[in-house]
Amino acid sequence: MTDAECPGHDISCSQASAAQPEVGDEVEYGPGLHAVVTDIRKGDYYLRTYGCREWPVENSEELTVKRTRAERIAAGDL
Repeated sequence: MTDAECPGHDISCSQASAAQPEVGDEVEYGPGLHAVVTDIRKGDYYLRTYGCREWPVENSEELTVKRTRAERIAAGDL
């Protein structure tokens, strides 16, 4: 995947998460679109998908945690 194919800054999602994501969590940032939280800088979340550089999320309240970092480690995905 090239940077041109990576998601941009206009990220929307129809579901809101009750739990705030943490670094290493896999999140859904749009219907069927998953990424990993790579950093939280000054309260702003940064995501990365496989093969793409990271990007900031405009509305972190729209992120849905799908798997925590601990769950990813237990599954051998980290």
